[in-house]
Amino acid sequence: QVQLVESGGGLVQSGGSLRLSCAASGFTAYGFTLENYAIGWFRQAPGKEREFVSCINYSDGSTYYEDSVKGRFTVSRDKAKNTVDLQMKSLQSEDTAVYYCAAEPGPNRFRMSAGRSPSTFSSWGQGTQVTVSS
Repeated sequence: QVQLVESGGGLVQSGGSLRLSCAASGFTAYGFTLENYAIGWFRQAPGKEREFVSCINYSDGSTYYEDSVKGRFTVSRDKAKNTVDLQMKSLQSEDTAVYYCAAEPGPNRFRMSAGRSPSTFSSWGQGTQVTVSS
């Protein structure tokens, strides 16, 4: 499994910005590289189920976003650092949640709705708290 560590969460006022980062390691088992993976961002608010936010094909950089974050969030990867970042702008109170990154083989898996389900990702980070104050 891939080891993932998130960073960059915190407290921000409504309308503000935060940048989350996900550092990956341990992906060379079985001859894999990160380019074999899709890296997803998910979030879980108190009392709610974990939900999909965004995903990136680590190989070609293609991306997918959940409707409520389109135009506000941008996911990107840095191949030299083995990281995937989530730039979040125009944050709203509804964005308050613990944010997780996850990895799963199949870089284009997010093109189907089933491939965006949290239950289909096997490697997870520990999560980072994002709190947006109104």
